[in-house]
Amino acid sequence: MSINLNQLVQGALTESVLQHIAGRIGCPTESAKRVVSLCGPALIGAMMNKASSLEGARNLFAAIMSPATNALIAEDLPHAAIQDDGFNTLVDSGTHADEAISSHDSLNALAERIAEYTGVAASATRTLGGVVGATLFGVLKRYLTQHNGSPGQLPALLGLQLPVVRANMTDAFANALGLGSVGAFLAGVASRLKAVSAHLEHAATHEAAAFSQPSEPAAAPEQVAGENAGRKKWWWIAIAAALALLAVLLGRGCAPESPESESARAAKPDDASGAAGDSSAVTAAAASDAAVASAAADQSSAPAAVPSKDSTMSFLVDPSGIATLTATVSSEAEKQHLLDLLAVKLGLDKFRAHVTVDPDTKPATWIGKLNGLLPVMALPGAQVSIAGAKIDLDGRAADAKLGWLDKLKAFFGDGWTIGAAGTAATSGAQADASCATGDVAKHLNLRPVQFGFASNAVPRAALPELAESAKSLKDCDTAGKPVKLQIGGYSDNTGDAALNVQLSEKRAQAVRAYLIQQGVPADTLTAEGFGDAHPIGDNATPAGRAANRRIEFKELS
Repeated sequence: MSINLNQLVQGALTESVLQHIAGRIGCPTESAKRVVSLCGPALIGAMMNKASSLEGARNLFAAIMSPATNALIAEDLPHAAIQDDGFNTLVDSGTHADEAISSHDSLNALAERIAEYTGVAASATRTLGGVVGATLFGVLKRYLTQHNGSPGQLPALLGLQLPVVRANMTDAFANALGLGSVGAFLAGVASRLKAVSAHLEHAATHEAAAFSQPSEPAAAPEQVAGENAGRKKWWWIAIAAALALLAVLLGRGCAPESPESESARAAKPDDASGAAGDSSAVTAAAASDAAVASAAADQSSAPAAVPSKDSTMSFLVDPSGIATLTATVSSEAEKQHLLDLLAVKLGLDKFRAHVTVDPDTKPATWIGKLNGLLPVMALPGAQVSIAGAKIDLDGRAADAKLGWLDKLKAFFGDGWTIGAAGTAATSGAQADASCATGDVAKHLNLRPVQFGFASNAVPRAALPELAESAKSLKDCDTAGKPVKLQIGGYSDNTGDAALNVQLSEKRAQAVRAYLIQQGVPADTLTAEGFGDAHPIGDNATPAGRAANRRIEFKELS
């Protein structure tokens, strides 16, 4: 069972609660809502980072379960927002949560970045961040208490929040918290959280098993003394017997046997003959042990079986940009690494994966080169097959105009064989025809440009496609058929509508600037922001909001 922490925080901080809190800190209610929507995912990300180490997970769990955390905060917030004493207690709870989540300087830096985006004063943003932190701790304490939570459950629970953080965290917020870029942080934190959770749960299991063992009743002192004396007596007898046996073995091994010794041995009493029999048995046992050890050594030195099959991957991208992927890799670790990379780089809603583990498969070296393939995995109509170090392109991935064959050859380098179907170059006449069809904008819109939450930086994954778009536009201009385009920027519906219009215009301007930098004539491009108008996705879902943070091209007459 899992929970969506961000959703629970948003549900607890209702419009009525935020209205009262906003009045206390001197900002509009809508702006306070915007701050809360940005603080929640950022603080969850900071908690994920904290819980990705053993000590951090234990300390965070202890802070959440401490008496300073109010497990009933969701019910108490309406009263706390109205009453002075309640609000002061809420602020104190926020301070307690802040100290456990991240450093004072990092949270101040986060508040400044959010203040720059929302227009709310940094001090007011900091207070709201504390309220969000206290609410996060409260809902977590309630959940963990109801489910008999242990420290090992916390990192596992936080790991499930990765899609929310990925959809709503920006590089600016992540850098403020000392996490680096969002992509790099999320690529590594998921596996660390799993490892910490497994270690803590494993340790708890063994501790419980140890404490469940019944204890032996204490022995009387006289009994202990008697047992100790008996042990000492038999210990000396055992040592004497061992020394005698060693002397017999050494004597037999070093001195040649004679008829006298044989006859003397035959004349010995029965107990001596029994001792000789015992020594023979010991010698045979030693020889047997040596043979077993030799066999084990021979087995350990035998060469391990070498995997005989190449790792494989193939994918086909549908018209909406969703890649369906099939792969065979050598281990569960490789499988998880591949799925984590795809989730972080593409988004959980941008691919479907069927990954099989076969121990007889060689390591998938192409996983380390996945960054070069990611733009192709978002290209509608692209088809790629990989087997070992051989890559075959088909569909739009093999389109000579897009140039993916040369790009991938340059990216993968020596040792890789890369081929494409239908690689004939497009003729100048075809290029002229493509400029005259009136479908240039439609063609460009097949290459979606989607922005990160609250960001107007052109996504790196979109740069290769935009460069190709710029080349096509330049070719049309060179052919005397310039294409005039309107670049429309859009946002999701989170937060203030007026601010969203400004943000969407900045997105459009950023794309226009990049195309001009690539050589497209400036007088053929205009930029305009439309905010959250004309959504193409459901704003109630992270995937829908991500789809709405986009660029659309429109051809102008």
